[in-house]
Amino acid sequence: MKVVAFNGSPREKGNTASMIREVFKVLEKEGIECELVQIGGNVIRGCQACGKCRELQNKRCIIENDLVNSSIAKMIEADGIIIGSPTYFASLTSETKAFIDRCGYVSRSNGNLFKRKAGVAVTAVRRAGALNVFQAINNFYLISEMIVPGSVYWNLSIARDLDDFAKDEEGIKTMEILGENMAWLLKKLS
Repeated sequence: MKVVAFNGSPREKGNTASMIREVFKVLEKEGIECELVQIGGNVIRGCQACGKCRELQNKRCIIENDLVNSSIAKMIEADGIIIGSPTYFASLTSETKAFIDRCGYVSRSNGNLFKRKAGVAVTAVRRAGALNVFQAINNFYLISEMIVPGSVYWNLSIARDLDDFAKDEEGIKTMEILGENMAWLLKKLS
């Protein structure tokens, strides 16, 4: 089994990445292979609504000069997907939003490529607005016919400055239990 995660924060070693790695610790203990892909800080164009992915039916976006197509291939191969984004003005980072829009359009245009995979959202937040980010990512999963496990709280951490996640005991516990629930679900689905 394999889980691929996408870090939508421009900070490769920031709080969002630390949250994903906390989930990975549990998954890896359960024998699940994990891979982290950095999307934040990369140039990812938004969907141009050209409809070529629907016309060509080749599981690809016509825009070829970024990491979206290689990421779609990784998602197709994976059993579970994690998308993380920090909270920017009560929403996703622009890279994460463009990523979701393009991957989602390609998936839906090709018979829902991610159907019945496990999907997990995580978000770091200074104080408020994280539920909008959490919901936006989960909306992508739900319209993709994916299965979304939960935790004991929403999958967020009160973390703004570098290494704040390491001080958030409740956030760490939430990620641990999220990892346990994702591992359980992946085993049930396999």
